[in-house]
Amino acid sequence: MYVLDSSAFIHDFHTTAQTATIPLVRDELEDESAYRYDAMEGSGMHIHIPNEDTTEKVRRAARESGDLEVLSETDVRLVAASFELDGTLVTDDYAMQNVAEKLNVDVEVIARDGIEEQRHWHWQCQGCGREFDDQKDRCPICGSPLARKNPS
Repeated sequence: MYVLDSSAFIHDFHTTAQTATIPLVRDELEDESAYRYDAMEGSGMHIHIPNEDTTEKVRRAARESGDLEVLSETDVRLVAASFELDGTLVTDDYAMQNVAEKLNVDVEVIARDGIEEQRHWHWQCQGCGREFDDQKDRCPICGSPLARKNPS
């Protein structure tokens, strides 16, 4: 089963396999892509609402990988739906791909290349340069803001 992100509807993703998505995806769509969603729903696409335990599991994984701040609620719930349905997540979103990989959820990309490796992001102080594993608003040492830093 393919679990479709909004990019699947925007880029007119086609498959003969079963499909699913979540209601929040419809809110992100406009014009033709919204019509595609409606047409697929009308022709049997499964609309899934993941449970809160799974959604929290995805949030924890995203927090650990450093992706939580860039994921929307829709993104978190799509990964959770893919996890619950043992489906393949169809998305071009790199942060979603990173979290899905951390949870052993298969991913298929549409218009862009997929991620090459899983990453665990770090946070670096813009003032003193210290690095932290956990996201904070400000550096506990000097008070400057932190920025997400590529770990490589």
